[in-house]
Amino acid sequence: MVSMFSSHFFNWTRQLKNAGHVVYWFDVFDSNTRVKKIDFVHQITGWRYKYDYPGRHLIKSKLPFFYKFLKPFSERELADVFERELLKIEPDAVQSFALQPAAFPILEVMKKYPDIKWILSAWGNDLYYRQQTGKKDLDKIHQTLPEIDFLFTDCNRDMGVARNLGFKGIEMGVFPGGGGYELDYYSKFRRPFSERNIILIKGYESHLGRCNKILESILKLKALLEDYEIVIFGANQKVLAYVKEHKLDKWNNFKCFQKIPNKEVLKYMGGSMLYIGNSISDGMPNTLLEAVVMSVFPIQSNPGGATEEIITHGKNGLLITNPENSAEIGDLIQQAINSPSMLKLGIEYNDQYTRPNLDRKSVREKVLAKYEEIKDNLAH
Repeated sequence: MVSMFSSHFFNWTRQLKNAGHVVYWFDVFDSNTRVKKIDFVHQITGWRYKYDYPGRHLIKSKLPFFYKFLKPFSERELADVFERELLKIEPDAVQSFALQPAAFPILEVMKKYPDIKWILSAWGNDLYYRQQTGKKDLDKIHQTLPEIDFLFTDCNRDMGVARNLGFKGIEMGVFPGGGGYELDYYSKFRRPFSERNIILIKGYESHLGRCNKILESILKLKALLEDYEIVIFGANQKVLAYVKEHKLDKWNNFKCFQKIPNKEVLKYMGGSMLYIGNSISDGMPNTLLEAVVMSVFPIQSNPGGATEEIITHGKNGLLITNPENSAEIGDLIQQAINSPSMLKLGIEYNDQYTRPNLDRKSVREKVLAKYEEIKDNLAH
């Protein structure tokens, strides 16, 4: 398994524990950290530096050009180390998690060993966004996808995108990027609908995230929202600056958190009636799935139609058609606040039909069956 250091990757990999496979992890960015959560996995870390010279971090931050000059002398090439490990381990298959960090860098190596099957797990913006980001990305995608033998995605949309971009292998199906969710564990944080008064917002503002468009919409709804607690989590500096500039931090019912543990997010979700996530590109948003698991009514952007694979507008959630349009987002928030019966029915629908499909035990059984299919394919 070839991946960056990622909780989604660790959660996916945990599905393979005690499943009869010998698993190795090649840490592409070399965090040089052993991960207890996947202690059954042989972890290849600490490979990058030939020697770690004094002042390296300072030079990297203050003299980037000089650091780049020193790099060939102090660092090993990812592809070289990966190939060395590949020849030593002689795996039946290699699985890359996301194209850019974990597939592109090993493409030339994998082409040298066509008998080793190559699996790709496409995440989030892996295909949908990268197909739009210019010739360089697109050329690399066109070179890589025909080499992939098996493909997992987190939404149906990306399976179609992959086919259009050159994937000719076997579709392994659509699964949450981190596997399923432990519903019993999550349940202890869920409060009855009558006790929920939080509007929870994902604080993702970047080249893709559009949290500030949500904040722009709630500025105009201050009177309507004064009886609700507004909570932002995962806020970055752009969100914090917007909050300060528009004095949202002066509202009595407003809280803004930067990075907080997932357990804290779950607790807030357990008391939330609405969850709002907004971006111009994504796969199936993991936080949206968590909101469904926690019985929160979602308002979510729908780039390329991924979100509508599980959310029907006006039934079990509301879809943002234009993530850049704060007026539209404001209208959806008003619609939700003014329609408690829609929220209750939507949550009941998700509890009955959507949430059970996200159960970790059920997802794990299906995922392991897919790995058995790959194993059978190797035998032929």
